[in-house]
Amino acid sequence: MSDMDIDHDPREAPRIVEAGQPEEEAEKDDLDHLFDLDDSEFEKIDNPWMAGIKPTGLSSSADVAGDIHQQLMLYYRHFFPFKPFFQWLNYDITPKPSKSFLNREICWTLMDETFIRFQSYRTLEDFKNDMIRLNPAKFDLGAIYNIRPKDRHMVRPAAFIPVSKEMVFDIDMTDYDEIRTCCSGAGVCTRCWEFMTVAMKIIDVAMRDDFGFKHILWVYSGRRGIHCWVADERARQLNNEQRKAIVSYLEVIKGGTQQGRKVKLPNTLHPSLSRSFETIQEHFRNIVFESQEILSEPENWEKILALIPDEGVQAQIRQEWENSPNRAPAHKWSDLLTIIGDEIAQHSGKRQALEHLPRDIMFQYTYPRLDDKVSTNINHLLKSPFCVHPKTGRVCVPIPIEDCEKFDPSSPPTVPKLVRELNHYDATHSVSDGDSKLQDWQKTSLREHVEYFERFVKGLSREIREKKQKDGASSKSLDF
Repeated sequence: MSDMDIDHDPREAPRIVEAGQPEEEAEKDDLDHLFDLDDSEFEKIDNPWMAGIKPTGLSSSADVAGDIHQQLMLYYRHFFPFKPFFQWLNYDITPKPSKSFLNREICWTLMDETFIRFQSYRTLEDFKNDMIRLNPAKFDLGAIYNIRPKDRHMVRPAAFIPVSKEMVFDIDMTDYDEIRTCCSGAGVCTRCWEFMTVAMKIIDVAMRDDFGFKHILWVYSGRRGIHCWVADERARQLNNEQRKAIVSYLEVIKGGTQQGRKVKLPNTLHPSLSRSFETIQEHFRNIVFESQEILSEPENWEKILALIPDEGVQAQIRQEWENSPNRAPAHKWSDLLTIIGDEIAQHSGKRQALEHLPRDIMFQYTYPRLDDKVSTNINHLLKSPFCVHPKTGRVCVPIPIEDCEKFDPSSPPTVPKLVRELNHYDATHSVSDGDSKLQDWQKTSLREHVEYFERFVKGLSREIREKKQKDGASSKSLDF
């Protein structure tokens, strides 16, 4: 890996605003000013096709379909939502950079796979200019450090310390390959996407109800998974041990690919698992009986039989299924429940091993499978929202939790699609229509995703404002 530094003029040092610093009185009236940064900060680049300009000979959006370099160049210049992105990473109610932005690690991955870690920026304009100049294949967000990551060589290694970062989760569809049947590897479709739906539902409610977090952003990874960013101040300040404790609290699927049975829960479930089981029951039948057809073919149903510790029970169920292989999956599942129930009735000593086995099977086939390393290490990198996935060309868009069941992983826009939409909009709207101040992303299908992201950022900003007002009132009361 290459660890290159891209330096900016150290004389460019805007006023630093500490997180939590009281804002100017004039900024206390409303939240709208947070989303009204001067557009002069964002150089407007004319639509190259509508303006008659043909970059590198391109004449239409179709010409960029197979050229990822051109796609990324156009995306970063026209469609990346710099304003709300900065406001998210800044975690403050002023448009001036705070330490949360200044000390955040940005990691660029270039098209030639050069990996540039520990980049940080003094201004949003510096960040934007580097993105356009480097034209990265993707970029990751790391931790917020005690000093600017680019200045880390100025101190001893032990003095360069990650101090905060969002609590994050990464769920990859490849971790479901041993149980899904419709796709494998990088493949994904609406049938197996239901695994991600269940994961989102279970983790989201656990974060809200069990830990009291409110600011949770779900993001499609662009290809085969989902990322979760928990942005509450309490979540950002968690240390590694606390993060591990949360992951341990959530973790149910344990064991590698060589281990068959990965779930063995206590007889009485913790209330959080009882709540998760309700979600699992909503989806288990559709996932196992319909979309994945687990009980339709011997090669798949044998994996379920292998989870049964009693060989005699295994043999009885196998015989039932083999005798009527074309019976409905729901009836086969009923066979399993009936035979296990009869075995327990006849041999009470087997109750401990068999009574809750069907429940544990249901957990194993539907419960979220977490990549714990991403969540437990504060300095672990995670791909940023609104990247363009270099393999699929899809934008990594936020997913509202209330829309998770109807999300289609093939639906997020690609750059050629955005270019077509921009061309069409500009061709059918004149400047006199009052759209001259619109950003280009506002003219495309990316708009709904960015506006959802803006609402997420506004919620964070509102909480930060309220905390500052409360701290200010407390400070005044102490003066008397």
